[in-house]
Amino acid sequence: MKKIIIILSTLLLTECSNHLVKAGKRCTLLDNNGAYERSFVWLVNKDNLESFDEKINKLNCEMNGEKI
Repeated sequence: MKKIIIILSTLLLTECSNHLVKAGKRCTLLDNNGAYERSFVWLVNKDNLESFDEKINKLNCEMNGEKI
């Protein structure tokens, strides 16, 4: 049931006019305090789509010590 809700939510969110939904585990780089963001679902502005994959990706998760 949980997976069905996630899939339906994703389909609804993809209809946003200026945003895309990217799914999959991705992380940001560590900041000065050693904190970072991680998520499986990301809302991305279409204007920033090219730079999103450079800044937030799976490689950052590995560099932060996460297991994929």
